[in-house]
Amino acid sequence: MTVTSSASPFPGVPRLMAWLAAILVLAGLVAAPATGWGQPSAGVAPDNAGRVIVIGGDHYHPPYEFLDEDGRPAGYNVELTRAIAEVMGIEVRIELGPWSEMRRQLENGEIDVLQGMSYSESRAEHYDFAPPHAIVHQSIFARRGTPPVARLEELRGKEVIVQRGDIMQDLLIEREVGAELFPTDTHADALRSLAAGQHDYALVANLPALYLSRELGLTNLVPVARPFSLRYGYAVKEGNADVLAQFSEGLAILKNTGRHQAIYDKWLGPLEQGEGLPWKRLGLIGAIASALLLLILGGIVIWNRLLKREVASRTEELRQQQQQLIQADKMSSLGVLVSGVAHEINNPSGLLLLNLPVLGEAYDDARPILEAHYRQHGDFPLGGLPYSRMRDEIPAMLDEMLEGTQRIKRIVGDLKDFARQGSADLGERLDLNEVASTAVRLVDNSIRKATDRFETRYAEALPAVQGNGQRIEQVVINLVLNACQALEGRDQGIRLTTRHLPGDGTVTLEVRDEGRGIAPEVLSRLTDPFFTTRRECGGTGLGLSVSAGIVREHQGQLAFDSRPGEGTTVTLTLPAAPVRDDVPTTDTTWTQADR
Repeated sequence: MTVTSSASPFPGVPRLMAWLAAILVLAGLVAAPATGWGQPSAGVAPDNAGRVIVIGGDHYHPPYEFLDEDGRPAGYNVELTRAIAEVMGIEVRIELGPWSEMRRQLENGEIDVLQGMSYSESRAEHYDFAPPHAIVHQSIFARRGTPPVARLEELRGKEVIVQRGDIMQDLLIEREVGAELFPTDTHADALRSLAAGQHDYALVANLPALYLSRELGLTNLVPVARPFSLRYGYAVKEGNADVLAQFSEGLAILKNTGRHQAIYDKWLGPLEQGEGLPWKRLGLIGAIASALLLLILGGIVIWNRLLKREVASRTEELRQQQQQLIQADKMSSLGVLVSGVAHEINNPSGLLLLNLPVLGEAYDDARPILEAHYRQHGDFPLGGLPYSRMRDEIPAMLDEMLEGTQRIKRIVGDLKDFARQGSADLGERLDLNEVASTAVRLVDNSIRKATDRFETRYAEALPAVQGNGQRIEQVVINLVLNACQALEGRDQGIRLTTRHLPGDGTVTLEVRDEGRGIAPEVLSRLTDPFFTTRRECGGTGLGLSVSAGIVREHQGQLAFDSRPGEGTTVTLTLPAAPVRDDVPTTDTTWTQADR
């Protein structure tokens, strides 16, 4: 996969900024002590102007670099490379693939730069490095219950999974630790193998491993040690100083203007507390350089600001239009796709849901026989592993497979709801009290499991609403189930209320829970498709998105009010239908289910 970042539309400005940044980088390099990294002169004039610089990276190393769901390069390294290309006025092409293949291409001259490589003294003999743009912590991961290790030396005689061509494979070989190494193509493959019971430990980068463990649902893995913190940055084949100089200068400009920190915070967030002393020193140097840069650029700042405003305005307008077109196309394609594959997915899922419990019962029946054989003859291989290990692993694997299959079924159901076209019949005259009470009866079992305090209040003389009863009922069910999931104890309550204020022409249903609450920065994203704060518990992020679509079909509104630790209130507002004399009224009632 390749992506090209074109040069700036104003070539004179980045060239001038690059020239000025060269002076600042040279001053910073003189002031900073030697670090063992390649230090190309900031004033070196590039001799490769006009050509495309090919940048390589790992295709599955989130959040540093990876291919997104559309197959395009994304991540911290990718955004940083594009920013450097912009400020330096150079053209780059980003190619992501297996890490070991990318290293081979750099050594063969097929690519010019690796945008994220950890530094070591042995690697410095073959590559030149720019100043680091991040610090990467390496961790030892193990399955829960595995004896922990604190140092590399304790891995002697153990089976250790590493990424092929990664810094940790290099160091384990150089130090002759004595572990048996099992290379994989990606961090994800290493973690999956470890979670599935293969080998003893995995030695991988801490942040990508934690990220992937959460995304892949590998809940049985934990980090047991962090033996290394390594500098991480751009690397070129030894002697390619002109290209390295441009990336060093571009990185210095981004650091001095604060753009590097913004990209870092967006993708990685702050590093461990207490490891910020080197960055404070660099920050001081950056602050001094920024002051000098402001003085030098004082004559052109007004002109540059006007140009930036115009470009930003037009760029944002084009970006929004593009995103709207992309989203509309995705939603159209999703309906066709779901209808075609849902049946094919549900059939094998149904077989798994039927057969996995049977396999579990079969293993339970066979276990006494296996145990007797084990006591009489000692340990024996089962599925390529010792029985003494597999007897506890097999039930856990069957449970995880059953849970995964159930999640597949839920996801397919949510996707079908999300892609379903709106009902053509929105002309029913509905009593919102009746719709709400029906929804409550349908989820009564979930309510009873979640709380001892569930209350309803149905307003009297509630005007009718016009729409589709089944669709509105689906919205109420989603709101009540979300409230149940937000509770942290049975003593916390949920209250469902309907009301109508004379003269405002609307009918309101409110679901209030006393649960954990929602952070302010998350509230605005609750109805985004596939956004969820409960992915590790099986959430797909489609329930509220589907509900919001139904409410829009009915010309209504869905509002959220929440604070962490204080619960959440969701308010559904629908337009009242024209008044009819034959519509009965409903008395005001408070009810609480028997517990």
